[in-house]
Amino acid sequence: MSPTPQPSPTPAAVPAAVPAPAPASAAGTARTNGEVAFWYAAHGLPARRPALDGDIEADVALVGGGYTALWTAYYLKRADPSLRIAVLEKEFAGFGASGRNGGWLTAALPGQFRRYAATHGPDAAAAMQRAMFATVDEVIDAARTEGIDADIRKDGELHVAVGAVQERRMLAHLPALREEGWGEDDMVRLGAGELADRVRVAGARGALWTPHCARIHPAALVRGLAAAVERLGVTVYEDTEVTAVRPGAAVCRQGTVRARHVIRALEGFTAGLDGHRRTWVPMNSSMIVTAPLEQAVWDEIGWRGAEVVGDEAHAYCYLQRTADDRIAIGGRGVPYRFGSRVDARGETHASTQRQLTDLLGRLFPAAAGAPVDHAWSGVLGVPRDWCATVGLDPATGLGWAGGYVGHGVATTNLAGRTLCDLVLGRDTELTRLPWVGRRVRGWEPEPLRWLGIRGLYAAYRAADRREDGGLGRTSRIARAADLLSGR
Repeated sequence: MSPTPQPSPTPAAVPAAVPAPAPASAAGTARTNGEVAFWYAAHGLPARRPALDGDIEADVALVGGGYTALWTAYYLKRADPSLRIAVLEKEFAGFGASGRNGGWLTAALPGQFRRYAATHGPDAAAAMQRAMFATVDEVIDAARTEGIDADIRKDGELHVAVGAVQERRMLAHLPALREEGWGEDDMVRLGAGELADRVRVAGARGALWTPHCARIHPAALVRGLAAAVERLGVTVYEDTEVTAVRPGAAVCRQGTVRARHVIRALEGFTAGLDGHRRTWVPMNSSMIVTAPLEQAVWDEIGWRGAEVVGDEAHAYCYLQRTADDRIAIGGRGVPYRFGSRVDARGETHASTQRQLTDLLGRLFPAAAGAPVDHAWSGVLGVPRDWCATVGLDPATGLGWAGGYVGHGVATTNLAGRTLCDLVLGRDTELTRLPWVGRRVRGWEPEPLRWLGIRGLYAAYRAADRREDGGLGRTSRIARAADLLSGR
């Protein structure tokens, strides 16, 4: 991977010294655990940009330093170079989900079509799906324009049915996808042989493939995007914690940023902001990545392209073949921590690492026993109705975007463009999409929140075990969990 362009006028992510490889750990666990994410391993964690030092004034204050804030700053500054924009980040740009995700630039909706259609009609929901299709290419084009090398390769996304039950569930869902705007070229059914021509997954009965997805290197994208907004004149403050957001001001430990527009873009860290404990729960997701695999292993797996791969299990997994020939695989692990707590630096429990290692071996027996180089975790934001939102209150100047339910890599770009139009007072196709201004009730208080979410994923895992054990149909446990959770 070639280095991303360096910004001006502020120093960009300066690679730290790369540590020597750690000795191998116990079977099924990684050499490196945490340290934010594997995506920073090659170049080290970035050097910190200067923190806020006292009170300042701006036109727009963006709370959070991930994709959402950076894309919003990018489009605002291109639309109106005179705007004074401040990005406020507690750690460093890309510390959260933007630097830890699975690298799927997918057009999947950040929520449920039926819920968006229920409030705005099916045509509006279909318009949002079309906007997501276009957003994948928008991100690719923007990265190319800004010279961001993020290992982007658009080979599509495979939803693999492992076993007969997953196949029946996948095929039963296909007519609904067609009604939601996924045409025959947007979502293609593959038989077992056609799937094997792309990748050989043990027990696979077939798959659905969409071209509307690309494999990316998450940290390279966020690092390059931060550099791009700085070149445009945006100031990114790091080591700057926002403690409160109110009309006209983002209050930080180091000072107050007074701004006409204050945008909350904290995703899974939203619960840590005063008054937002129950707005979105921080759902945990964990990943491992293997050492580079030998060519003989790849020949047996047959995964020659850069398609990202997921299964149709209830407690689903997601994988990518990295640009340096590793397999990265992720899943829920410990889905939620009591009181909406989040981890500090991505440490992942040994049992979760072993679960993912075992799953990798089941899907790709040729990769069973491959050394695991890195394990990490991060949080994503989930609203109570499992649908993302974006909005701006013109009376107060307070805005927000997030709750991407795990589909944020592309959706953050759509959010950034939408927030740009909202801040500038434009009435556009984007500002009329059904997620704009959407408000839902908060999550239940503790301990109901913890009991419900932990119980939900325990039910999904139990359902998967029953189906894998020969149940022959989708488990009623999973159906009940869907009804109780509101998914």
